[in-house]
Amino acid sequence: MLTTPDNTSTRTVVLHGVPFQAISEQETCDWILRGLRDGRGGFVITANLDHLYRSQRDATYRSIMDEASIIVADGMPLIWASRLQGNPLPERVAGSTMCSTLARELGKAQRSLYLLGGNPGVAEQAAEILEQNYPGLRVVGTCCPEFGFDKDPKSMDRILQHLLETQPDMVYVALGSPKQEILISQFRSKLPKTWWMGIGISLSFITGDVKRAPKWMQRIGIEWIHRLSQEPGRLAKRYLLHGVPFAIELLTVSAWKRLRGEGRRGDG
Repeated sequence: MLTTPDNTSTRTVVLHGVPFQAISEQETCDWILRGLRDGRGGFVITANLDHLYRSQRDATYRSIMDEASIIVADGMPLIWASRLQGNPLPERVAGSTMCSTLARELGKAQRSLYLLGGNPGVAEQAAEILEQNYPGLRVVGTCCPEFGFDKDPKSMDRILQHLLETQPDMVYVALGSPKQEILISQFRSKLPKTWWMGIGISLSFITGDVKRAPKWMQRIGIEWIHRLSQEPGRLAKRYLLHGVPFAIELLTVSAWKRLRGEGRRGDG
């Protein structure tokens, strides 16, 4: 059970065995800032359909998800599934949006941020934009690891040492899933007062190098079509072969749970 900053408990909505916290984007940010004030770090996963799909097929990845302090739903199919179960999540909490909202809140609190990942030069450019847009925010470091860094202990150690030197309050890890969650799982114990969040391609959204889908596509749950049109070679298998069938399965199972009166089981 998650306790929010005002000391009230939140509902937990279980989808395919994964517990999602029924909190809004702003409530998620508030919880992170409360943790920082208390000297307590954590790990946020803004889980989309792909995260949930992987959790059902990869035991190691599922164990990493089990380590998360907060899991929120970043994907309309997850919101629809919760509604079909009769235990609705309040809203989609998109990592691509929250990385800016959270940067604003970190700035208000005079907190620090580290940007890890992205294409070459993107983290530095994103750092400038975030500091300009959110007064008080301090981006204390950036790093764009070379290809294959995660298989090289020396490269991993260099990244960790820079994080230990800068001691950021928050780390955005823009390496894509599951690589970003694996790195967070390996590093977070070394910085117990730091919060971590995987943000995928979001640094490129901040800089404008990659255009995000229009708001209307985000609202009706077809943002994935826009992403697919941008990178069909990389994303076709994920979205068409895995994502669409799994979404149908998830929605069907959720509706069946509602009919059997099981939709509210697992509430916190």
